[in-house]
Order: sequence, then C-alpha cells, then structure tokens
Amino acid sequence: MNGFESAFHFDSLVWDWIIAVYLFLAGMSAGAVMIAIYLRRKVIEGDPANNGILKAMAWIAPFGIIVGLLILVFHLTKPLEFWKIMIYFNMNSVMSMGVILFQVYMAVLFVWIGVLFRHQIINFCEGKLPSGLLDFVDGILIKAKEINNPLELFLGFLALVLAAYTGFLLSALKTYPMLNNPVLPILFLFSSLSSGAAASLLFGILVFKEPVNSPSVSWVHGFERPVVLFELFVLVTFFTGLIFSGGQNEAAAWNAIGGGFWSNWFWFGVVLIGMLLPLTLNAVSPKEVRHNGGFIFVVTLLSLVGVLMLRTFILYAGQMTVV
Repeated sequence: MNGFESAFHFDSLVWDWIIAVYLFLAGMSAGAVMIAIYLRRKVIEGDPANNGILKAMAWIAPFGIIVGLLILVFHLTKPLEFWKIMIYFNMNSVMSMGVILFQVYMAVLFVWIGVLFRHQIINFCEGKLPSGLLDFVDGILIKAKEINNPLELFLGFLALVLAAYTGFLLSALKTYPMLNNPVLPILFLFSSLSSGAAASLLFGILVFKEPVNSPSVSWVHGFERPVVLFELFVLVTFFTGLIFSGGQNEAAAWNAIGGGFWSNWFWFGVVLIGMLLPLTLNAVSPKEVRHNGGFIFVVTLLSLVGVLMLRTFILYAGQMTVV
C-alpha cells in the first residue's frame, strides 16, 4: 500500500472523508447564519431582502445543513432506516443530541428565511400553489414576523451551538487523544465563521451582485481577517496543549504535524494555502484588485478549501494515534 492509500486507510480509522464533508457543510451553514444575523441587526440599512450577502445565506445555510444530513443518512449502514434516529432520541448519545439540534435549527432557519424574504416567496409561489395554501403560509409568516427578534436570537444561539457541536462530535471519540480535546469545539467554531464568511462573500458578490463597496461586504471583509488569525492562534494552542501533555497526546501531535502525508496536508494545505495565502493576498493587493471578481473568487475559494482541508486533517490525523 503506497503512502496516499495508507493515509486514508489504516486500522484505527472509524470515520472517513464523508464525515469531514458533513462537518464542513454543517459548519459553513452555521457560520453564514451567524454572520447574516449580525449584518441584519447592525449593518444593513433598508430591506435586508435586497442584500446580496443575505440572499447568499438564504441558499448556503439550508444547502449546507440539508446536504450534510443527506450525506450522513446515505453513509449509514442501513440508510432506509434513517427515520428512526429522527424520532427515537438517546440523550446520552452525542450523535442523537446532534439530530435534535439539526431538526430544531432547520425549522427555525426556514421560518426566519421565510420572514426575511416573505414578499419574494409569496410572489414566486403565486399561480404555482393553491391560493388557500398560499394564504395559510403567508399568515404563518406574518405571525412569525411579530416574534422575529426572539426568533432571530434563538437561531443565532442554535447556529453557535451547531458550529461548536461539530467539534464536540469528534471529541466524543475518547480513545483518540488528539480528538478528545476541549479546544476542538472552539477551533471548529472559528473555522465555521471563516467558511461562512468566505461562502457569503463568494456567492453574495459574484452570484447575487452585492456591490463590493457596500457596508455589508466591507464588514465581512474586516471580520474575516481577525477570525482567520484567531483560528491560527487556536491551532497553535491546540497542538501546544497536546505536546505539553506528554504521553500519547504528544505522540498524537507529532504523528499529525511532524512529518508524512498528513503533516504536508496540514502545513501546505491548511496553513499555507487556506490561511496565510488569503491573508497575504488581501494585505498586499491594491484596493482595485481586491474589488475584482476574479480576485474575490480565488481568495474565497482558497479559504473554503482550507477549511475543508482542516476538517479532513483533524478527522484523519486525529484517528492515527490511539490511547
């Protein structure tokens, strides 16, 4: 077995790359929602339904959580029995608690998006749905608008918990010292914000034509840099803590970053391509270049690839060393 094959297939491997994609999509959804909520409350003036960043969120957030769950369902041993985990809950299971979180998050997310884009949704559905059903839906959205403030705050809390949960899910694997780490949920929270910001900029500007000099784009740009820097700091804390703990914790850290396939994946993929390169390009490029569509596409794509590579690295490298 060559180096590439052995990196993705080894005896202690339990969860494979499919779980990494699921963690990435769920985190991106949560990050986009947290950013959109702040923009709507503090930055955007006028009707938020006209804002390109919020339009992007309205597609990214449901897409991320729905596709992520579909990936999880089809990855089950018996995918046709997925409905059982939706109704039979085990409060001692981290996975079962996650299913509850996803269900509540999705329900609140769709209601909130419906309130924000009520006029567009009703106009689009006119003539396509029975008028009685349309009036019923419209009535629900009007009622929901009356409680939009607590609904929005609750959604923000759920998104925060979801972003951190993707880290808690892995930390439940107690026999793997690199994964059973209290810093992991914090790392995944900030990587979720990073991917949510990158995806919102990518689709908000290039697909939904939000002006590059708008207040919302400027805020996300300004927010993205410190988030990536703090993500780097948390990564340093993560591995420093493992190394100073000694024993199998230290062995897990050096197995991950001290040489070999996953070490190269981390240093060149996660750190260099996913973090340092976007930060450097944004720092040294002239303003007119930063506002170019091609530049935005490249930088945001690098950030998204970096977050996906981070999740994949943590998942695989974390399962190489067992207590």
